[in-house]
Amino acid sequence: MISIKKKDKVIVKTGKDKGKTGEVLKVFPVKNKVIISKINFIKRHTRPTQTEPGGIVEKEAPLNMSNIQLVCPKCNQPTRVQRDKLSDGKKIRICKKCGEMIV
Repeated sequence: MISIKKKDKVIVKTGKDKGKTGEVLKVFPVKNKVIISKINFIKRHTRPTQTEPGGIVEKEAPLNMSNIQLVCPKCNQPTRVQRDKLSDGKKIRICKKCGEMIV
């Protein structure tokens, strides 16, 4: 079960960008990877097209979900996620540290 969604704030736990925080731009649940804004930059050599010039382009590469951790918006601490259901049957995420609901 995936506990990280688009627009969540996360912190990188391992690798060259360890300790950096960013916002999730895209989630690949089948591959178990995410793209985070301004983290894990790579350089790609591209050919010129009719719309864009060629050259070396820097862009974000996907990171494995095991290398990141969700940051609670209320307590601003890296946390694990607890799952629960409301009385109307809607599933929610809850911060394990402060007990607040993560929207």
